[in-house]
Amino acid sequence: METNSRRAILCPNCRRLINPDEARCPYCGIASPGGLRWSGARLFNLSDPAQIIRLIIYTNATLFALSLLTNTRWDNLSFDPFRLLAPDSRALVLLGATGRVPIDQFGRWWTVFTAGYLHGGILHILFNMMALRQIGPLIIQEFGPSRMFLIYTLGGAMGFIASYLAGTGVTIGASSSVCSLIGAALYYGKSRGGHFGQTVYREVSGWVIGLFVFGLLMPGIDNWAHGGGIVGGIVLGLVLGYSERKMEAPYHRILAAICLLWVAGTILWAAASGLYLRFFHLLS
Repeated sequence: METNSRRAILCPNCRRLINPDEARCPYCGIASPGGLRWSGARLFNLSDPAQIIRLIIYTNATLFALSLLTNTRWDNLSFDPFRLLAPDSRALVLLGATGRVPIDQFGRWWTVFTAGYLHGGILHILFNMMALRQIGPLIIQEFGPSRMFLIYTLGGAMGFIASYLAGTGVTIGASSSVCSLIGAALYYGKSRGGHFGQTVYREVSGWVIGLFVFGLLMPGIDNWAHGGGIVGGIVLGLVLGYSERKMEAPYHRILAAICLLWVAGTILWAAASGLYLRFFHLLS
């Protein structure tokens, strides 16, 4: 019994502890829960909720460090808390910022997937990562890790598409994706109902109001990306469903793995091309 408990794994579908040698999960009936069919999800950390959030945070931190390394001028690094360690716009465009300028002038349409991993200063990234740490676990709990990643990625891209259509020149930040998670939480709370659902809906509605007020008071806030992300999260929450109504299916995990590969590829391409242009082309 001790050996089995030490070897116990979480079923990738219903998230309950099971023996990895089970032919089917005794709770949800999914076939071969410990088999090779789930190895891709484990490889990309899509089956571990904590790992997903850490992966997103580490990627944002790495891109932030690269943006400072790629900075083309340093006289804009002031001690203003809102400008502290702020990469310049050229460095951000090189690394995958999105908006009218990168898309229309340079044809970089894929930047709607990379811009969410770039930030304009130390406070910008800290606030966004703190918000992710707060809302991310709720979405993982109620939607599952694969659907959470899909909502985070696709909803964030929807937010940046809305910003592009509104005419924003250059935009960045994880807040579009975080707002997508907020939109999914709004949908979940309203759809589920009951005491818990109403509590989630009221709390998340307060965040939306706070975001709206903050966006009106603070300059440089991309309210179009925030609003587009919220709407995208609501739509994706409706389309993908949440666990109480529909458990995560294999196709959710396949879509999330494809999404992860695409995002990883575009980030690597943006970083490699940006560093090349910065240190070999711009200096030549």
